[in-house]
Amino acid sequence: MSTEAGYQAPPGSPGHSLLHVDRGLISDLHQDFEERQDSVESFVIPIRTGKAWKVPAGHICRLTLVVGAQVGDLNLWNAHDPRERFWASRTKQMHAAHISIGDRFWSVLPFLRPMATITGDSLASYGADEDGGRVHDLLGTRCDPYVRKLLTGAEFDFHCHSNLTRAVLPFGLTEFDVHDVLNVFQCTGLNKDDKYFMKTCPGRKGDYFEFFAEIDLLVALSTCPGGDLSINCFEDHDASAKCCRPIGIHLKYDVLGWAKKIE
Repeated sequence: MSTEAGYQAPPGSPGHSLLHVDRGLISDLHQDFEERQDSVESFVIPIRTGKAWKVPAGHICRLTLVVGAQVGDLNLWNAHDPRERFWASRTKQMHAAHISIGDRFWSVLPFLRPMATITGDSLASYGADEDGGRVHDLLGTRCDPYVRKLLTGAEFDFHCHSNLTRAVLPFGLTEFDVHDVLNVFQCTGLNKDDKYFMKTCPGRKGDYFEFFAEIDLLVALSTCPGGDLSINCFEDHDASAKCCRPIGIHLKYDVLGWAKKIE
């Protein structure tokens, strides 16, 4: 029985260039970000909160661990039409369950196009660890207060779902617009019983995850209340607070107009 990837675009097909972005171009984009000192915007998202911001097409956005290991939950929308949003499941099928440099964020039907392309990832070399864990997870989704109450009976309203909901309210979006996420910096996998597991984040101060906006984006990120996931926040959110750290955001222009080259 074949175990080849189910979603492939052979050379010459309409989707081949969309799924196989030129690595030289990606390297150039990343290098441009590294070399240029000017930032459009920089800010820090405090622990256990969320923030939304716009990333125009042609800009590069970098998420940075400014203190130490921390997981973040990321949502993307078309800045002009929030009906077009990131489709985690299809992205997982198009690329991998854990995504990195060269992979793209795909949007939902009927749009189905790349919203952003990953151009930098300091944890790209992590690969698979001894337990099969990998980073930047699409297997799971955001933590939320509904599941917490179901599992434990406890009330706690600073989960990633809640943080993302509060973050997008100023942009006219609601809880119904929050969707399945990319768990940035999160290390996960499937165990021998085919069940989802989470490990302590392997990130360190200075590690980053970077993407190039293919269209005008509204982006939202929650700094997960589980912090680096070394403690199960569903079991003890007070104890896990000591494992929580902020995430920095940096935006830069694409002054060379590479957006049209990637299309």
